Amino acid sequence: MKISRKGYFIAFITILIIEVIIALYVHDNFIRPYVGDILAIICIYFLAKTVFLEKIKNLSLYILLFSIMVEFIQYFQIFNNLTNDNYVLKIILGATFDVKDIICYIIGYLIIIVLEKHLVDKSK
Repeated sequence: MKISRKGYFIAFITILIIEVIIALYVHDNFIRPYVGDILAIICIYFLAKTVFLEKIKNLSLYILLFSIMVEFIQYFQIFNNLTNDNYVLKIILGATFDVKDIICYIIGYLIIIVLEKHLVDKSK
């Protein structure tokens, strides 16, 4: 089964809505910090697939590396200087470095690999 641009966009919007609900209403010690980070990388991937529908070799890996890079930028607090206490930007970009976030990104990356293997590669 080949997934269309529209299919990836619907998946992106769905996960984005879930992420917003988690950010606004879930204040626990598991879903918000861990599931939210796992879904974040999947959400970015679906957005990228909406824009770049044709297969880009290692797209999911590039997104993982981008996410890890953002996490290290948080470590050096570069965003703190750029966001000027902008609440929305701090939510989107994050404000604090945490190695557990990187682990969540890797889990999200592995989920993407499995999803693409089982959803897209079955048509070949």
